[in-house]
Amino acid sequence: MLTDLVVRNMVLIEELALEFADGMTVLTGETGAGKTLLTQAVGLLAGGRANPGLIRTGAAETEVEGRFIGSDGEELVVRRVVPANGRGRAYLNGRLAPLSALQEAVGDRVDICGQHNHQALLRPAVRRSALDRFAGVDTGPLAAARRRCAALSERLAALGGDERTRARELDVLEHQLAILDAAALGDHREEEQLEASERLLTEAAAIREAAAGAACLLGADGPAGEALGTAQSRLDPFDPLAGPADRLRGLIAEATDLAAELRRVADEVREDPVRLAEVVERRALLAGLRRRFGATLAEVMDFADGARRRLAELQDAEGAAARLASELEAAQEAERAEAARLGECRRRTAPALGEAVTAELRHLAMPNARLSLRVGADPGDEVDFLLAVNSGAEPAPLTQVASGGELSRGMLALHVVLLAAPPTVLLDEVDAGIGGEAGNSVGRALARLAKQRQTLVVTHLAQVAAYADGHVSLQKRDDGAEARISARVLDGQERLVELARMLSGSPRSGSARRHAAELLGRASAERGEPPPA
Repeated sequence: MLTDLVVRNMVLIEELALEFADGMTVLTGETGAGKTLLTQAVGLLAGGRANPGLIRTGAAETEVEGRFIGSDGEELVVRRVVPANGRGRAYLNGRLAPLSALQEAVGDRVDICGQHNHQALLRPAVRRSALDRFAGVDTGPLAAARRRCAALSERLAALGGDERTRARELDVLEHQLAILDAAALGDHREEEQLEASERLLTEAAAIREAAAGAACLLGADGPAGEALGTAQSRLDPFDPLAGPADRLRGLIAEATDLAAELRRVADEVREDPVRLAEVVERRALLAGLRRRFGATLAEVMDFADGARRRLAELQDAEGAAARLASELEAAQEAERAEAARLGECRRRTAPALGEAVTAELRHLAMPNARLSLRVGADPGDEVDFLLAVNSGAEPAPLTQVASGGELSRGMLALHVVLLAAPPTVLLDEVDAGIGGEAGNSVGRALARLAKQRQTLVVTHLAQVAAYADGHVSLQKRDDGAEARISARVLDGQERLVELARMLSGSPRSGSARRHAAELLGRASAERGEPPPA
């Protein structure tokens, strides 16, 4: 559950720190006092979209921090920073984290139902999602079957269309492959080898001359050879110089071997204009292939492999088309079977969802209401909610029979039925458009919901607030220089005054206070608690 919430520099909030307990906590205050800002703050913790417009005037950034404690006692501290300029930041237990990680960590801990969410019932996708959630169906296999059919259809279309189109593509491929086959490509490193050969053939004369000249210098009759021999003869007579003399003999032997190797190179290297012309021509051919078919020789060879496969497909277009058509037919049959399974599951579960929501509606001052679901043809993607508000009335689509207050109660009932996982629920004015006895019924429903999970409620209704375990009042104060929002936990007499304000707009009204006391007393009695002092 959410135990702590700290908000800094958000619109009119300079700094606000709140602690929440189990059960039902209501957030009340005049219009503009910042109640919905707290909903947005919790939404940021859950990975919601950051809006720089939330930043308090004069501040560099908005910051929201929250602490969640799981049923196992594990603590999660989440922090979100929204700067006026630059990228926002998210932290999990003090460490920077991507927004996706924050959404995953917090998404299953809190569920937010905004003040306009009751309108979501009018959207087909929301109704279908509600039914699937209640039924626990897996739509993944149908999605996979549809992707399989789409892929096979694309491959079938990619065979080349009509006969003339295939004939034109065949001509192009055959021409390209004739060029590539004639080139006899076999090694993607061939260009490097040709470059080395061309350099050797181009510089053959200079190489031969350099090798021969160096061999003469190093040979026994050359200057270097003679110098080494003279140096050795001067050292040999002296025992103290035996070591350097041995090293000189090694150098003489190495120089003799090197001179012999250089003579062999000079004898072997020959100018070969014919071979040089072949190498230059081959390099030009490969460069031309790279210009046409790929940036590197390896890409050219890959292109050739792909062209051969495509040519084989086109040459066997009829056979390939038949095979693909057979695969597509089997895939479509699998899709139909999966659609039938999903549709049957949705239709089988729809009555149970209708009954569950109907039971909740009757707890919400709609004693004669009946909700049923109509599921369309397989796979049952079309899901209609049909509502009958009065006895003897035929159920009809929500858009035809439901008022705003009835939609609000329908959304709350659906929320209560479907909500199973998140330990914290934040409801932002889901009681909009209702009042009177219906407000009492909504308060009772929220109190029942709060027995299962922590329930935070933003409300304008005193009937709802009377059922709360905790009460937080938000006030906006404007001293003429600036406006600020503050919060205070109410208890005892303060709570009675706030309920009186919500009932009549006049917290000092004696009759309003008596009515507020009556609401609190009745709520306490229904909850089996002693009346408030």
